[in-house]
Amino acid sequence: MKLLHVIAGSDQESGGPIEALLRISEILLRDGHEVSVVTLEEEHEVATRNFPFPIAGLGHGSRPYRYNPQLVPWLQQNAKKFDAVVLHGLWNYSSFGSWHGLRRGSTPYYIFAHGMMDPWFRDKYPLKHVAKQIFWTLAEGRVLRDARSVLFTCEEERVRARGVFKGHPYNERVVLLGTADPEGDPEIQKRAFRYAFPTLDDRRFLLYLSRIHPKKGCDLLIEAFAQLVSEMPADLDLVIAGPDQVGWLPELQVLTRKLGISARVHWPGMLKGDVKWGAFRNAEALILPSHQENFGFVVAEAMACTTPVLVSDKVNIWREVAASRSGFVEPDTLDGTRNLIRRFQALPVAERAEMACNARSGFLHYFDIEATAREFARAIGFENEKRLPSSAPQQE
Repeated sequence: MKLLHVIAGSDQESGGPIEALLRISEILLRDGHEVSVVTLEEEHEVATRNFPFPIAGLGHGSRPYRYNPQLVPWLQQNAKKFDAVVLHGLWNYSSFGSWHGLRRGSTPYYIFAHGMMDPWFRDKYPLKHVAKQIFWTLAEGRVLRDARSVLFTCEEERVRARGVFKGHPYNERVVLLGTADPEGDPEIQKRAFRYAFPTLDDRRFLLYLSRIHPKKGCDLLIEAFAQLVSEMPADLDLVIAGPDQVGWLPELQVLTRKLGISARVHWPGMLKGDVKWGAFRNAEALILPSHQENFGFVVAEAMACTTPVLVSDKVNIWREVAASRSGFVEPDTLDGTRNLIRRFQALPVAERAEMACNARSGFLHYFDIEATAREFARAIGFENEKRLPSSAPQQE
């Protein structure tokens, strides 16, 4: 199979969509498929990224929508070389421009919504949602309507997307995402993290590892930790790791000082390689109190490292976490975040060990990329072979 991905940006600090593309592609390439990518970035930018597939940068285009007049003719000229095209994300020109470039051709396309139809955005930004509904009616909804399938990365994402926008029905399909089982020596990885951040010494810690962004609930985490600090062991700290893309970090650091816990909150920045895996393996648990989280790769990665996970019910894979007994789930509120910490701290040692084992089993059952990437390939391959019209109902 020759597969083309279309994505607005390929910077790994941007999170989910490029992570999904990379993890799926690694397995497909190893299985003998061919993968290419086209992106709305400058050619010199993508040339610096060490990806295992060819990637064409067509230029940024105009902000904020990233309109790029090169996309449509590029697809009209090149799409026929591929068996299928997969679009990643909504609300930028990579989706609507791709529809223009593909709609008169014979190459089927699919689109990953990547959580961009979640009702959280409607509730948080109601005026912006009105504008999106208008754009959906005129343009974006057609992209999903004409796709062979709209791909959702878990059942929760599919359910939450229904009814958010009116008009333009589309074919749904759930294709679970996953992540690679971490390679390397766990003990070396643990030491790599401790060596990189000696101020932690041998202290225990809860780990937050994601972008530092208001929708992730970092402020709730800090406030909940501060309210419980007198109940917790004196050697238990909080590590908040990840890139600060919106400049929120100084405000959060002020909050820790105001609450009197700055000495117990650590900010190591974005973690990679053995240091990242060592953070998972050293942590008592991963905690992610997000207000909206489409998939949560870090949750799957923590589970792969035998680390319990404490998540809000707005992390869309919370059902899998609960079903596998890999951690606890609570609402994305201050009370809920406090309950995540309190419930975990109350667990006896034996039950914590059992939860850690469950996390590993849950990863293998739900999120091992070896299985999920091949399920994605089967979904694409099956539908290509059948050559169903885009209006045909999906068979689940």
